[in-house]
This record gives sequence, C-alpha cells and structure tokens, in this order.
Amino acid sequence: MVDESVYADDAPARGIVLPRLIELAHAAFLLLIFVGLAPFAIRDATAMASPDGPASGAGDLLRQLAFASAFALILFAAMREKGFAAFAAVPPTLALLLVWCVASAWWSAEPDITLRRAVLVAVVVLSAMMSASTLGPARSFRILRWVLASVLIVNWASIPFVHQAVHLAGDPEPQLVGDWRGLYFHKNIAGAVSAITAIVFFFSAWDRKRWIDAVLCAAAIGFAVMTQSKSSLLLLPAAIAAGAIYRIAWHRPLDRMILGVLLALFAVGATAFVVMDQDAIARLLADPTEFTGRAEIWQAELAFIRDHPYLGAGFGSFADTGSLSPLHDYVGGDWVNAVAHGHNAYLQLCVTLGGVGLLLALVALIVLPLAKFAGVKSEDVAPMAMPFALFVFLVLHNLLESDFLEGDAPAWVTFLLVLAALGWKHASRERVGEPWPIP
Repeated sequence: MVDESVYADDAPARGIVLPRLIELAHAAFLLLIFVGLAPFAIRDATAMASPDGPASGAGDLLRQLAFASAFALILFAAMREKGFAAFAAVPPTLALLLVWCVASAWWSAEPDITLRRAVLVAVVVLSAMMSASTLGPARSFRILRWVLASVLIVNWASIPFVHQAVHLAGDPEPQLVGDWRGLYFHKNIAGAVSAITAIVFFFSAWDRKRWIDAVLCAAAIGFAVMTQSKSSLLLLPAAIAAGAIYRIAWHRPLDRMILGVLLALFAVGATAFVVMDQDAIARLLADPTEFTGRAEIWQAELAFIRDHPYLGAGFGSFADTGSLSPLHDYVGGDWVNAVAHGHNAYLQLCVTLGGVGLLLALVALIVLPLAKFAGVKSEDVAPMAMPFALFVFLVLHNLLESDFLEGDAPAWVTFLLVLAALGWKHASRERVGEPWPIP
C-alpha cells in the first residue's frame, strides 16, 4: 500500500499516478533490454560485421532514441519521488567506474566509439538502478518475473513457427547450427536469459509455493538445455545451490562462521591448485581448441595486458573496431575482427580499462556487494537468497563470457537489479515500493 499522507495536498495525483508511471517505465526498460528492437534478427555475415547490428548492442539512431526515452521517463518519475537523491541509487564506486570508462576516451584509439559506448552503459546503469531503487526490490523483481515469463513463453512458441529461432545452416558460426536461440541473436544470450529465468522462478516457487512458478522454472531449464549454452548449463546448478545454502545456513552467527570457514578453505584449495599446477594450466591454454576456442582469445588478451598493464586500450574498443582492435597485433590471422567479446569479463576489463579499471570493477561489482550480502540481517536472508543466487551465477558466468559493462546486455542489467536490491533503503517502503520480503 502507498502511504498517501506523505504527499500532502497533491496526494491523489502523486499517490496513484506516480507509482504506475515508474512501474510502466521500469517495464518498458526491461522489455527494451530483454526483447530489444530486433527480435529474431537474421544472422548473416552483414549482421555479424556491423558495429551497430543486433549482435553488438552499440546503437543506431532508433536504439539511441528508445533508450533516451526510457531513461527520460525513469528520470522524471524517480526525481518526482526522491529529488536529486534518486542519483544515490548508483553506488559511489560504480559511479567512479563509469567515470573511468568515459575518461578512457582520452587514450582510446577510437574515442568516438569509446564515448558512445560509455554513455550507453551510463544510461543503462542509471535507468536500471534508479527505477529499481524507486520501486523497491519486491516490485522491481515482480516486474522482472513478468518480463522473463513472457520472453520464455515467446521463446518456446517461436521454435515451431519462426524459422530463425534456431541457428540455421549457413550460420556464420557453423558449430551453432541446430542450437535454439529463440528471439535472441545468439544461443549464449538465450542460454544466459533462460538460466536467469530458472533461478528467479526456482526461488519464487520456494517462496510462494505456486505450481506455475515451478512449471516456468522447469521450462526455463528445458530451453537452456536446447540452447546448448555450456557456460550457463554448467553454472546454473551451482548458483541455485549457492542461493539455497545462503537461505538455509545464513541465519545464525555459528552457521555463518562454519560456512565462511568452508568457503575460505575452498578458496585456499583452488589457489593452491592454480599455483602448484601451472604447467597443466599453461598446456591447457596453449591449445587454441580448448574452451570452444576461448583459449586463443585469452592468450591474446594476456599478451596485451602484459604490454599495457595500467590504462588499457579504452572502453568499448575490444570488439567491432576492425583493425583498431587492441588484440589485432597479438593474433595470427584476421579472426579477431569478428570477435564480439573476450569470453572473460575480467580479462576484457583489464584489456580495455587497464589494471586501474579492473580494480575499480572488482571493488564495485564483487567485493562490496559480497560484503553487503554477508551483512544481511537474519529476517532478510530468505528474500535475498534469489538475488544472491543471481549474483553468484553472473560473477561465475563472467569467467567464460563478458557481461560486466556490456551496454544493454540482459545479464548485465540483471546484475544491476541485484545491486539495486542490495542498496535498497527502508524509506522506499513507505512511499512507492512494496514490503520486502516479496509477498
């Protein structure tokens, strides 16, 4: 319920219209992210080569107008609700990271591309976090559930009726032929969105005890399997398990201590394995065919980082820049011209933003959110289990894909909604948001 007493004389107008306006703006923004302006786009050499095509998300005029319109609506509603305090939805460390992205245009080989892509990221970050913070996590995730359910239904319905909902013979990437992609440009995007949908509805079924949530979770897992997106399929059960453990074992101080010790032992063991078995890891990375070709990209990224450890090549310069790609002189052949991203967000951030940018990203996107999850009060652990599972999935997903700061990518926006839930204040419950936990 909205507490209309806080609106004084204009309570009827603001108390009814404003919540609906911010809900509409948030829903329109999420549809723009999860559906886009070119669903079921045809994959051919022209589309793959275009820097502004469906694969890149970089933005033609129509895309720019769409995002600008959604942002304007969100900004108006959020500032009507909170004034300039609406900008506090973006944590200072994330704001500093965005400033570094823009500043990298000074040393980028393509400053125009860097500025355009940095502005797109800033608009997406502000749109996602301002709308979600104004609504509160309960309402923002409820709208996300509606969008994800709609996309899932469309994806399943498209397989028998839409020719290009499956990677077809003649695809620029022949190894993908037969894999399902639904309305998305690539099966890996469809796989990530399906995994996110499965996580959301798994915990919704746990919370709400509704059969429809369980059915949607199963349908999302089924579609993820048909995409053959190995990264998402591998990480999905780990993320759900992490969320379940967090929900069950994070209530009492003793449980937290035991779980913390186990995680620390796991981290020490993993580090020891890396240190003691470097030769095996080096042999693995030396084979370009490993990790479906990712190893060759990682080799080139590591070579570039050794030569440019501090500032990087400039934000957004990694892909769709042709011969100006920072990796162009570190690979044999011209295959790098067709690479859409680095298949490891952490390496890609270091390539484009340097060691300074990577450090800012690690603090803003991993260290501080983890500290906030660790400090959640006992009564809020259950509703935060789903955001925590999404957080774990996306942090691990970025080891094999590149989601962080990827413009209007669905996985990146989902991560922003998780960050917004962590920064949510109790005061929003009294104005626009619904009570938290999710009813």
